[in-house]
Amino acid sequence: MQTKETVLPQTMKAIEIKEFGGPENLKKSVRPIPEIKGNEILIKVSYAGVNRPDLLQRQGNYKVPPTASDLPGLEVSGTVVKIKNLNSKWKLGDKVCALCHGGGYAEYVAVEEGHCMPIPNGYSMREAACIPETFITVWSNLFIRGNLKKNETVLIHGGASGIGTTAIQLAKHYGSIVFATAGSDEKCLAAENLGATKCINYKKLNFEDEIDILTSGRGVDVILDMVAGSYVPRNLKCLNLDGRLIIIAVQGGIKDEINFANIMIKRQTISGSTLRPQSNDAKSQYVYGLIEGAWEWLTNGDIKPVIHKEFDLDQASDAHAALEAGDHIGKFIMKV
Repeated sequence: MQTKETVLPQTMKAIEIKEFGGPENLKKSVRPIPEIKGNEILIKVSYAGVNRPDLLQRQGNYKVPPTASDLPGLEVSGTVVKIKNLNSKWKLGDKVCALCHGGGYAEYVAVEEGHCMPIPNGYSMREAACIPETFITVWSNLFIRGNLKKNETVLIHGGASGIGTTAIQLAKHYGSIVFATAGSDEKCLAAENLGATKCINYKKLNFEDEIDILTSGRGVDVILDMVAGSYVPRNLKCLNLDGRLIIIAVQGGIKDEINFANIMIKRQTISGSTLRPQSNDAKSQYVYGLIEGAWEWLTNGDIKPVIHKEFDLDQASDAHAALEAGDHIGKFIMKV
């Protein structure tokens, strides 16, 4: 519970989207400090993660829920500076990382207390900012929606991305056999160093042919896909009986043709989700599940986020341009 009064400024620095379009449309601004309500807490932000939904929001291709901040930013690390709920499990001064309903590109952000997590032992605030959006996206889709089990095989597309590097590590420590795809030999090597048994350079090889060889024609149990479009029928060729295809982004487009007869014969499942529009309770359950299921690996140092580059908050445009370029391995973060 809150034990003392905290003197806070009236305004804060933030990055806002002046109009939809390119990275240059991210502009520095001054905003009022967010008002907390219900079970929210106020966090003084140390670092903010940069994620692809932020890019889509800036482009005008990601609808912001009416209850969300118009500022981009879905994950932060920082310090609790204000609490409204006297029965809160958090107290002033606690160091946390948090899944934000927008608003992370700022000096302060209001977050549901159930969407906050303690900083894992041995983690810096810099590393902790990489956890909430990325790890929860992977956990909720790969292990809950995809029901990935120990000793099952999984194919992770975009193996060198922030999502990919996280998914490879989590699946490997969970006891699964991991395959991945990436767009260069350097990225493939990085994915294999993180735990992938084999990473396929999709610019040189057809991944469906390689998966067929690697699994002796059996296919994989689960696929985590952020491409969609023309990848969907190719993914279905890679799935075995009762295989599960989990789509978390549509970078390759929103349409293609598939053979439903083959889906029926092989009893395959296609599913997908987006995290931000889900209810507070659902997100709190994901947070709880991640802590229960994987926090030990984080605190033991078995799993660490891969950070490609750090920017300052006022370099948000540069961070977005770098993420769009796609030449990275791991995540981009901003120091606030």
